[in-house]
Amino acid sequence: MDHHGDDGNFKPLNPEDQIMSVQGKHIVVIGAAKSGIAAALLLKRKGAEVFVSDFGVIKNDWKQQLINAQISFEESGHSEKAQSGEFAVVSPGVPTEAPIVQYYLNSGKKVFSEIEAASWFTNQKIIATTGSNGKTTVTNWIDHMWKSAKKEHTVSGNIGIAFSDVVDRTPAHHILEVSSFQLDHIESFRANISLLLNITPDHLNRYGNNVEAYAASKFRITENQTEKDWFIFNYDDPIIKNHVESLQQKEKSPQLWAFSYLNEVPEGAFVRNEHIIFKFNNKEETLMPVYEVGLSGNHNLNNGLATALAARAAEIKNDAIRESLKSFMGVEHRLEKVKEVDGVKYINDSKATNVNAVWFALDSFHVPITLILGGRDKGNDYSEIEDQIKEKAHTIIAIGESQDKIQKQLGKAVPNFVKADSMMRAVRTAKKVAKRGEIVLLSPACASFDMFESYEHRGKVFKEEVYKL
Repeated sequence: MDHHGDDGNFKPLNPEDQIMSVQGKHIVVIGAAKSGIAAALLLKRKGAEVFVSDFGVIKNDWKQQLINAQISFEESGHSEKAQSGEFAVVSPGVPTEAPIVQYYLNSGKKVFSEIEAASWFTNQKIIATTGSNGKTTVTNWIDHMWKSAKKEHTVSGNIGIAFSDVVDRTPAHHILEVSSFQLDHIESFRANISLLLNITPDHLNRYGNNVEAYAASKFRITENQTEKDWFIFNYDDPIIKNHVESLQQKEKSPQLWAFSYLNEVPEGAFVRNEHIIFKFNNKEETLMPVYEVGLSGNHNLNNGLATALAARAAEIKNDAIRESLKSFMGVEHRLEKVKEVDGVKYINDSKATNVNAVWFALDSFHVPITLILGGRDKGNDYSEIEDQIKEKAHTIIAIGESQDKIQKQLGKAVPNFVKADSMMRAVRTAKKVAKRGEIVLLSPACASFDMFESYEHRGKVFKEEVYKL
């Protein structure tokens, strides 16, 4: 079975034809975090000769997994051995600018992402969600909807389990959360149903501060789709709309289904007179009243419409779609209600790692807010939420490295601005200023690595402090 194209270059096959062979190929995996390790183990199981190289130190338990699988590796730098692969598979955490990645690209050798490599070994259907905000909620909601419909599936991707870890299982469907970094190095990866929720400036430091470059990487989710596939998109996002127009020019574009809670769409799902309407082939069906959707907030209504369309594309019946829209209660660390203390609700939105996510959080509430903000800043412009804050919040409690920047940009937007040097201080300060009927919201707009291991760890510590009140 030869996988060399006419030019002698290694070419993955279309997953529909057959599963690819990597037997005996020498492959270098760059980056030994969760996805890199999973890719290395998968490629080894499939008969490849694998070498793993990490610029930093590899965690002990991951090292042990490599040793058990008889995979050789190096850490704390890339030696010449890391340059010897026929091609490289890179973890999403490794930037394209990294010298080792550039070495492969400049030598005319291919570089593939972990989701690309995993996709070579399945011809099951893939449902993939990307976007700047909401992708974890939608991926979890799709999982919930598939469970409601009793459809077998796996859930993986940017969500804590690598695609390489589950791709060998043979359910009918693989549900993936996909980041732009994972789409940067695909070649044959093809989603049968792809969803693009929104595009807002995030991670621009990885794309030369160019929104178009960042957008282009997210649109790669449609790259290998055919007319047998679906592309589900946000009708009200101007950057996405431009792209859809260019997709329509393509000879073989996927079926284009739009969602919007604001406007009626040509094909897809929208809201009219407080009811969710499906529209396909110029025929309309009323699905259910909006008030029955379990998650509150307009952005969650959009997330629900997107999920409902994915289910419809997978031929899930309307009854199961309704059931899931009513009963899905959201994701941990995303607008999660922790506890009510003395009439004040404490909300954990630790997953809000960019300013736009905080905008959505503030938009969800209509009572006065005490907002805990801050952490490691990725070039945030807090002025984008200044109007929302003036309208909704009376107190900002700033934590972490970005305290001074937040004070400079938002200090005058609220009557009460406080700095706190720990989560314990932040929560206790919030308890002093929040009144009955109000909300204390942790929605940091920042990465967590200055004070915590991850946004999950930050959310957990917040919850522990709230439980102590």
